[in-house]
Amino acid sequence: MFGRKKTAESAEQDALSTGQEDARAPKGRPTPSRKEAEAARKQQLRIPKDPKAAKKAARERDRDERSRARAGMLAGDERYLPARDKGPAKAFTRDFVDSRFTVAEFFIFIAIAVLAVGFIRNPTVQSISTLAFFALAFVIIVDTAILLFSLDRRAKKQFPDKADRKGILLYAALRTIQLRRLRLPPPRVRRGGAPIVR
Repeated sequence: MFGRKKTAESAEQDALSTGQEDARAPKGRPTPSRKEAEAARKQQLRIPKDPKAAKKAARERDRDERSRARAGMLAGDERYLPARDKGPAKAFTRDFVDSRFTVAEFFIFIAIAVLAVGFIRNPTVQSISTLAFFALAFVIIVDTAILLFSLDRRAKKQFPDKADRKGILLYAALRTIQLRRLRLPPPRVRRGGAPIVR
């Protein structure tokens, strides 16, 4: 009996000294499924032994992964969204902003037009363009403030916990100044709130 115990202890010490893991010890990670294990094995078999070919294969894999991630993001797949866009509160904010017409999204065009008019050497035209720019800037500020106030009121009903609403007002403000067709993730609703069917 003592001999068997001593043999087991010495075997454990030998395993530790050789760097082998004890089969009974917890791994600290979940056991991969058969599908995952087979995919990993196939991936290892696909890696060429030549360093140049291995680098080329790694670049191709990275390119494929990036294109898959971009396609997923354009489709609105939550798994492929950046951290700043994830969560139900951010999705609610995007839909709220995208369902409305905002003057702020055209700000860049207004600024370019005012800059172009500024090159005209006519004091009357320049003063009118400056006044028009300030008037439009005021309209944009008021329009955005109304949108943010409405969003905050609706979000409080939808997400009572303050932690869930953290950062959505700034997120909404930044989305309003982006041109609608260039927004990422792309809008899921039309102006007015009807869902976009893809």
